[in-house]
Amino acid sequence: MKKNSHPNELIDAQGTVHLPATGELRIVSLVPSITELLFALGLGEHIVGRTAYCIHPAEKVAAIRPIGGTKVVNMPRISALHATHLIVNIDENPKEIVEELAALIPNIIVTHPLTVRDNLALYQLLGGIFGKQQQAENLCLSFGQAYHALQQAAQALPKKQVLYFIWKAPWMGISHETYIADMLHLVNWELAFSSENMRYPVLNLDSELLEKTDLFLFSSEPYHFKDSDLVEFESDFSITPSSRLQLIDGEMLSWYGSRAIQGMRYLQEIARKLHS
Repeated sequence: MKKNSHPNELIDAQGTVHLPATGELRIVSLVPSITELLFALGLGEHIVGRTAYCIHPAEKVAAIRPIGGTKVVNMPRISALHATHLIVNIDENPKEIVEELAALIPNIIVTHPLTVRDNLALYQLLGGIFGKQQQAENLCLSFGQAYHALQQAAQALPKKQVLYFIWKAPWMGISHETYIADMLHLVNWELAFSSENMRYPVLNLDSELLEKTDLFLFSSEPYHFKDSDLVEFESDFSITPSSRLQLIDGEMLSWYGSRAIQGMRYLQEIARKLHS
């Protein structure tokens, strides 16, 4: 997220300065984790459009008609919503779609958290734009408590070399520059392999890399790894012991916004169990 040059400025990841919203709010979110955050800020009644992948909180998003996905959207359906604000993410939403939607929606808020602590600026940005400063401060407080608890717990955790899989056929992982990698770093888990050129590289699983990896983490998204995938991987690559292989909840480690608070607690518990 962009750092504000002035504490009262509301600057998004694109460098756009936003003014506090006035009048009727009609928000379209093309980012699942942001949709969840908007509800946490008390803005649910103002969300008029969301993607089919915006699934949390389930009982509330069900009342909002989806307008497509994160990469392809239904332009006529969005046009009919007469939205005042659109929230997008640099990684998740194609620039071409955002530019096309800018002709329909006057206020475009661009997000791009790269570190876990970027969530604090994200809470304050959306809280400031939409008049939910107190709710944003409450989230910042909860975040701080979870972050501090995780830092304290991490002091007793050893450093581990890990591979974090997001796809198979081909096997794909993450680079050091990703939000997920920053989450893993909080419990002293460092990537055994990363690419400087790609944020989500195809991994060359040679014997040297496999031997130095302490933990193989298989995410639930975007590819939904199951126990059968771990059994297959263990057999194909002769991994021992099997305790080095672990299914991981991808939402907890990759969703920023309000989910980051729950995610840090989840990560603390997983790291504790794998260390014990």
